[in-house]
Amino acid sequence: MLDPLILLALACVGMLAGFVDAIAGGGGMISVPALLSAGLPPVAALATNKMQSVVGTGMAALTYWRRGFVSLKALIPAIALTYAGSLIGALVVRQIDTGLLDIAVPVALIGIALYFLFAPNLSDADKAARLPFHLFVPVLGFAIGFYDGIFGPGTGSFFTIGFVMLFGMGLTRASGNTKIVNLVSNLAALTIFIPAGDVVWPAAIVMAAGQVIGGYIGARTGIRYGAKIIRPLVVVVSILLALRLLFSS
Repeated sequence: MLDPLILLALACVGMLAGFVDAIAGGGGMISVPALLSAGLPPVAALATNKMQSVVGTGMAALTYWRRGFVSLKALIPAIALTYAGSLIGALVVRQIDTGLLDIAVPVALIGIALYFLFAPNLSDADKAARLPFHLFVPVLGFAIGFYDGIFGPGTGSFFTIGFVMLFGMGLTRASGNTKIVNLVSNLAALTIFIPAGDVVWPAAIVMAAGQVIGGYIGARTGIRYGAKIIRPLVVVVSILLALRLLFSS
């Protein structure tokens, strides 16, 4: 049983993680170390993090959708394939060697940070898509969903860069669409974690309460300030997550 003060601290962590995740992704960089510090085993920490982050991501996704930044109808095929990709990834993770990802993912995250830092035309304005949305967004969903199932860190950043670079979305729309498919990817992982009994529910519940607040405020902040806040926060989160992965591997 976790101490009440630890649960209170985790609620605050959940709120901060939800705020960051709603704008730029990478909230797990805050919440997973906190859960480990609270004494949860690694698998339980990951499962509990997925459970509590679903609530914040869901709140952020709902806020972006209600503000008109997401078309759920257009995303239905991507939602289905993201779920399938994440579920397959979670099922095969123990049968493949993910050691290469310890280096490849930080390098990719640094690349994303550099792109968002130096690309001159990143804004909230939509641009011409390089690929047909209805054909290739499901492919993007399956590929990144599969990655989320086998590894996970940086999933939100990878979705956002895909929506911006491949489909010409402005940053606010890209963030909104990212929240939808990221929510689906997390739900797929929970399909395995919950029946296995890996979720520590007291921690998940208090952090979820914080996530509701943080996810709502973060989404409203992202919508209000758009590229002005999304762009620098994606850069910072991507670099910090890359450094954490490099120095913890």
